[in-house]
Amino acid sequence: SGTRSPHTGVWVGNNKICAMGVHNSNLVTSHGLALNCDTDLNWFSHIVPCGIHGAGVTSLTKELGERVGLNQVMDMVVKHFCQSFQCQSEIGDNREIEKFIQEDEL
Repeated sequence: SGTRSPHTGVWVGNNKICAMGVHNSNLVTSHGLALNCDTDLNWFSHIVPCGIHGAGVTSLTKELGERVGLNQVMDMVVKHFCQSFQCQSEIGDNREIEKFIQEDEL
């Protein structure tokens, strides 16, 4: 069973496994998330993750007890994102994305 945290993201107990965010600029909305799949969690011992004292960070690998790479979850995450937000995904060309970002910054 799950519980609702007062903090954004996805939590496993007191440990954050996924950071999420939304940005809106000039009528364009961008969504972002960072899902810790097989992340080296030692780096987080040097900071206060997300500025939340007393909370930790975890990963799919740590929680499941087996190595879980990004390629193993990418299709599933995109599929469920598209279902949840009733949208379609497209594979973009990095040059197109960089051009779009530069236009947004003007």
